[in-house]
Amino acid sequence: MPELPDITVYLEALEARVLGQKLRKVQIASPFLLRTAAVGLNEIEGHRVIGLSRLGKRICIGMENDVWLVLHLMIAGRLHWKDTVPGKPAAASTKATLKLPKNQLAVFHFENGLLSLTEAGTQRRASLHLLKSKAELEALNRGGVELFAGDEFIDLATFKRVLQSENHTLKRALTDPRLFSGIGNAYSDEILWQAQLSPIKLTQKMTDDEIERLHGAIRDVLLLWIERLRKDAGNQFPEKVTAFRKDMAVHGRYRELCPVCGAKVQRIRYATNETNYCPRCQTGGKLLADRALSRLLREDWPKTAEELG
Repeated sequence: MPELPDITVYLEALEARVLGQKLRKVQIASPFLLRTAAVGLNEIEGHRVIGLSRLGKRICIGMENDVWLVLHLMIAGRLHWKDTVPGKPAAASTKATLKLPKNQLAVFHFENGLLSLTEAGTQRRASLHLLKSKAELEALNRGGVELFAGDEFIDLATFKRVLQSENHTLKRALTDPRLFSGIGNAYSDEILWQAQLSPIKLTQKMTDDEIERLHGAIRDVLLLWIERLRKDAGNQFPEKVTAFRKDMAVHGRYRELCPVCGAKVQRIRYATNETNYCPRCQTGGKLLADRALSRLLREDWPKTAEELG
């Protein structure tokens, strides 16, 4: 699922392309995409984009008539951009209708190009909300604090208060949109590895030193990946948005070697997600129980990294 760094780079690319541009036509191919009925597509067609913002992991596009187009890409949704060919305006005209492939859920025809939304697989979790005002937009806010206000990062005291407002595991706390805005499964793994903290450590059991390490790791990891993704995209629209990147330290790297200590990266699996961690850097050599494998193997389940060989 695209998280704060990915959404940030998406928004920068959109700002360079659609801000001030007129949205001529919207094609919706999937009936599951549009989640609101109070605002019709005709209320955004023919209006210019005057604002772009992030709300958690949502991309918000504000129109000049105060209608907001809000996209949540979920796990498999991705955005794509195609410039309109000069001298051939038909592709962006209000009369044009493109035949969309099965994985393409929507196309937004702007004066200068086409913004399309695709989703891999068949589950169709991505969503589009059309909202009448900024007040309605705020109603979608899950309440998590924003980690960055411009160039300023959240202060340590506020961070500590929010982190310890409930007693959860660090993995759950970092990915809870009611606590922190924009962090998900991938970057929480990288943050906890950077901070050398166990994903199952309870927030209210943390020392001041651990909280300070976590605070710094969040800032450093998010800024690092924003810059990396900017560099990867360059002046192009970001097309390689993925939760699994070869430069990540632990996320998606099960059984590969930790870049610092050389131990094999381990995982905890639950539902459709998994947590990746280094047992030597983060848990003092202890292997955390994987619900599926540890129940199957019982006494044969290894307890330390050394037992893995």
